[in-house]
Amino acid sequence: MEADLNLKLKLEQLHQRVDSLKDQINTEEATKNAFVMPFIQILGYDIFNPTEVIPEFICDIGTKKGEKIDYVIKRDGEPILIIECKHWKEKVDAHNSQLHRYYHVSKSRFGVLTNGHQYNFYADLEKPNIMDEKPFFTLDLSNLQDSGMKILEKFSKVGYNLEQILDSAEALKYIKAIRNEFEKELQEPSDDIVRLLVNRFFDKPLTVSRLFTFKEYTRKAFSNSINESISFRLKNALDINEKTPSKAESQVPSIDDNTETPKYFTTEDEMEGSQIVKAILREVLPSSRIAFRDTQSYFGILLDDNNRKPICRLHFNSSNKYIELFNNGKDNGEKKLIPSLDDIYNFKTELLATIKNYE
Repeated sequence: MEADLNLKLKLEQLHQRVDSLKDQINTEEATKNAFVMPFIQILGYDIFNPTEVIPEFICDIGTKKGEKIDYVIKRDGEPILIIECKHWKEKVDAHNSQLHRYYHVSKSRFGVLTNGHQYNFYADLEKPNIMDEKPFFTLDLSNLQDSGMKILEKFSKVGYNLEQILDSAEALKYIKAIRNEFEKELQEPSDDIVRLLVNRFFDKPLTVSRLFTFKEYTRKAFSNSINESISFRLKNALDINEKTPSKAESQVPSIDDNTETPKYFTTEDEMEGSQIVKAILREVLPSSRIAFRDTQSYFGILLDDNNRKPICRLHFNSSNKYIELFNNGKDNGEKKLIPSLDDIYNFKTELLATIKNYE
């Protein structure tokens, strides 16, 4: 546990470094030197030992000679991890074909594709010696999770354990895939899931119009169930704090306009408003990249479920309704009065401009 905390602290410090220096990093080579090499050091490997960390490792691929992998990490003379780096501005999910080629001839069981702040870990779970199309584990320095620290510890020099990684990699891969599908169903129930649930209690034929109606009922049922679960957990937490007031008073943070405390209930207007925003954004984005977060002060709509990428906020908790826009930058939110939910469509230009700013 102490090792995990130490690892997390070092990665948090690296994240601060990345944030402060990234605007001055103009090349892929600079990204490697400033961000990726410190990451390798944090894992305990000696970047100055050419038998342990090998930069620009030559890897011939068929008729192509002199192909190079950015870094190969070896243990007992055998490659255990290959790392391909991209410039920090590039998306790491768009370049796995090159890593795929390297993986095939490297003899390593694991490959990493990174831009210095996001690290995608790949294995060959589906076909031996052929790298999977999707990573089984993603580490984002801006969103470090304790569960991720336990996984990463197994890749460190002192904690490396091939068997344990392989044992957990398949579970990580498919749990992530199932969770992604589950979250899609929560936001927009599919016809299949609606039929599966409704046919258990509704004995009449599901016509097209009935299916449409039940689809909306299912979405609201999911939303209510989640909000009631959150409410129950919060109530239990408050009950516990009331029993230990002296300790609770020292730990409960003050609440201000930016504190993201879950609300007890997401209103129908908030859900309808968010669906209007999603309909606008679907012109340029897949629905999986549009995330919702309800808070004490507002209903937030985010790109890639990232707090640093607010698309807009719906302020519906008073008699007047407002939409807060961020087309002028994430730190320059501007509230606009909307007499009705349909008025959200009037801000299509601003919403699309906000997405363009993050790309």
